[in-house]
Amino acid sequence: MDVINELLDRSHRLGADPRNTNFAGGNTSAKGRAADPVTGQDVDLLWVKGSGGDLGTLREAGLAVLRLDRLRALAAVYPGVEREDEMVAAFDYCLHGRGGAAPSIDTAMHGLVEAAHVDHLHPDAGIALATARDGEELTRRVFGDRVVWVPWRRPGFQLGLDIAAVKEANPQAVGCVLGGHGITAWGATSQECEARSLEIIRTAEEYLAANGRPDPFGPVLHEPLPEDERHARAAALFPVVRGLASTDARQVGHYTGTPEVLDFLSRAEHPRLAALGTSCPDHFLRTKVAPLVLDLPPDAPLDQAVARLRELHAAYRADYTAYYERHATPDSPPMRGADPAIVLVPGVGMFSFGKDKQTARVAGEFYVNAINVMRGAESVSAYAPIPESEKFRIEYWELEEAKLRRMPKPKPLAGRVALVTGAGSGIGAATARRLAAEGACVVLADRDRAAAGKVAAEIGASAYRASDVAVAVEVDVTSEDQVVAAVRAAVLAFGGVDLVVNNAGLSLSRSLLETSLDDWDLQHDVMARGSFLVSRECARVLIDQAMGGDIVYISSKNAVFAGPNNVAYGAAKADQAHQVRLLAAELGEHGVRVNGVNPDGVVRGSGIFASGWGANRAAVYGVEEERLGEFYARRTLLKREVLPEHVAAAVYALAGSDLTHTTGLHVPVDAGVAAAFLR
Repeated sequence: MDVINELLDRSHRLGADPRNTNFAGGNTSAKGRAADPVTGQDVDLLWVKGSGGDLGTLREAGLAVLRLDRLRALAAVYPGVEREDEMVAAFDYCLHGRGGAAPSIDTAMHGLVEAAHVDHLHPDAGIALATARDGEELTRRVFGDRVVWVPWRRPGFQLGLDIAAVKEANPQAVGCVLGGHGITAWGATSQECEARSLEIIRTAEEYLAANGRPDPFGPVLHEPLPEDERHARAAALFPVVRGLASTDARQVGHYTGTPEVLDFLSRAEHPRLAALGTSCPDHFLRTKVAPLVLDLPPDAPLDQAVARLRELHAAYRADYTAYYERHATPDSPPMRGADPAIVLVPGVGMFSFGKDKQTARVAGEFYVNAINVMRGAESVSAYAPIPESEKFRIEYWELEEAKLRRMPKPKPLAGRVALVTGAGSGIGAATARRLAAEGACVVLADRDRAAAGKVAAEIGASAYRASDVAVAVEVDVTSEDQVVAAVRAAVLAFGGVDLVVNNAGLSLSRSLLETSLDDWDLQHDVMARGSFLVSRECARVLIDQAMGGDIVYISSKNAVFAGPNNVAYGAAKADQAHQVRLLAAELGEHGVRVNGVNPDGVVRGSGIFASGWGANRAAVYGVEEERLGEFYARRTLLKREVLPEHVAAAVYALAGSDLTHTTGLHVPVDAGVAAAFLR
């Protein structure tokens, strides 16, 4: 229907511009007529963005569709503001047809307002006016009587009634500013509604730009660190901060070092403003009531910064617990965790956290919105967010708790970050795919950046942003500098590393007399030296996080089996196999498990076999190269060919939740080679 297409097009245009609203924030609606599926008679309907959707990517399935007459009839049975939450359940009895999204708390606002089209948005400029100490007077000054002030009220049925009454009493108005919250606009057509939304937003932006003072955050106290130093400092602090933020539940991190964040943290007023917290409900539901702010200059010694962060984290947890206890009632949901979602470090930037990368990234984006709001409000007035008690009422709202309960159960590796070397093909690619499928964020490290990037793009294809799931980094594991840079990239991408898979490898099939020193050095450099370097650098992160973790070596049957024409490869794999035992003994006190997988005969999809190893081994065994996989399978006890996915399954088994007390183990994935049995 045209009304649906117009609504979706308008939503996409508004949601595509972050000046208009934030990710998953705001909602749009349209009213129209369609046939009742039972009677065939036309009825008046409301199409409105459902709970949890995002305007920029909204689809028809993300709309809730309600009978307008039934929705408006709820006003006659409304029991009052003290019981307004009961009205959300009543929306289900107003639904039209089958399917569609669950109605959101803002449904009443859209249905009760007498206008064919309604937009409710959270633009930074609009919230700046909404959170200014004299927001009502500013609204009159900026808009005259064209936009009306609505005092703060928690989203719900009563707010819908309030806005409907405001529109009826002010026929000249095109919308309203909602105190502490955002804006709402309406129109007779979709085009008119969109134009009025943009009019309110752009007018507010222009007023702030023309009338705001240039230094609303005060004078500069500390300049941001230069970019290289800033990123190095961020990479050093991030694992520590992530470990602290994961005290109650494992978190993934996101780093933001944008100019607006760095400028805010460089100025004198940032501690005062940060302590006031955010205001818009969409903001603090993701950022928590306030951030943790490091109160040291950017050039403070690293160990001093780490020690102070630990002290501040303990104080934050105590303060958050006290906040909960001040406002909780016997009916309040239990406290969800006392760790910060936002950590601000002057000179360095912002670390944000969430149950997955998207949640962490969006939390950071919302705090950038909050900084913009503070800047606007402080430039023309003073920032005055809603009271703490109101924030608690929303953060621990039973309706929000119900939304959390409806979310799907986390996957087994949710919240974990995996770094896989040699991930551009074969076993590495299969392992990265399996770990991501089980919920992990994956860093694909490979000498061939393009190959790793292709696999990463495939893994992230179904995500809102591919980089929320998988990123590729170029690394030659024989280079200490490149390994350090790759691990730093992993930390800056996701906050740390929890699972390391040493898979990078190659092989040259040579007899003893044909093996050159270069052949020997190359294979030992890539596998023995490379896995040592990767394990060492990742162990620094694992220890700083203090969250335990896993290191898995992809070794080989050849680590224990003495085959012909294989001296350099077999010796390098034996080195890796013993690294497993040595590191298991050393890292156990940090809760880090170290295990190995010994594959054999992984021909299909293998980069090693495709690079000449397959032809050489086929010649050694006197078989055609294309039949090599079958040959390996015939000589096994199970008579089955081993594929990259079988090795990936073993990695998942070792790193999952079932073998929590296993370390120093080598798991054969060779379909049964008796000569390689571990003794």
